[in-house]
Amino acid sequence: MPGKLSVVIPVYNERRTLRELIARVQAVRLPLEKEIICVDDCSTDGTTDILRELAATQPNLRVLFQPVNRGKGAALREGFRQATGDYVIVQDADLEYDPEDYPQMLAPLLEGKADVVFGSRFMGGRPHRVLYFWHSVGNRLLTLLSNMVSDLNLTDMETCYKAFRREVIQSIVLEQDRFGFEPEITIKVARRRLRVYEVGISYYGRTYEEGKKIGWKDGIQALWCIAKYGLTVSRAPLPLPPAEAAAYGSHPAPQTDETTTLH
Repeated sequence: MPGKLSVVIPVYNERRTLRELIARVQAVRLPLEKEIICVDDCSTDGTTDILRELAATQPNLRVLFQPVNRGKGAALREGFRQATGDYVIVQDADLEYDPEDYPQMLAPLLEGKADVVFGSRFMGGRPHRVLYFWHSVGNRLLTLLSNMVSDLNLTDMETCYKAFRREVIQSIVLEQDRFGFEPEITIKVARRRLRVYEVGISYYGRTYEEGKKIGWKDGIQALWCIAKYGLTVSRAPLPLPPAEAAAYGSHPAPQTDETTTLH
């Protein structure tokens, strides 16, 4: 019987959207207990105070504080290490991605069909805000190049929404501190020959004036990561059966000394 979902949220200067985002995550109805892990990446706009306030009144919300600003990938690594759920999903702290999409993201995992699920902004009939043409071209180009290296046929490698069996994500060694996390995790998942599914999700993109952070330099970094991990990550042996893998990964990794935890 399904047990717990860990929602890992990297947070950096998101005071305008954070309260509503957490409320939406809490409101999603699932056959799972929810554990929400917010990793504050040394915010400077009052986000930290909001997180402390929310954690004081919401028992299932845990807050981790990075001592210095390190980037989304570094925040996710810490959140993954601290996760105790049976499943783990990545959630951005803005309102571009809708937690109401969790049920379709989790369905292949709950049904025992998938080890990893990607949420695609470019498939299905879900709502999609129309914004930057060249961003969409860049996303599709990066996805194409990633697919050529990974031999997956994804439509949206750069998506935020990625869900995992916990023992899978905790067994993968991650290195990238910023948005290079996306191609890195994609290639490492592919080389492990894990069962990957993709489902359509909604997308409510925001403009740079509204707080969007990713830029052209991150696109260059993604290209470098595709080349690096495409050349250096070896094809792994076939993974353990789910039951054996679950037993192997049944204990969460200990908390590191660098990150402060607030329960």
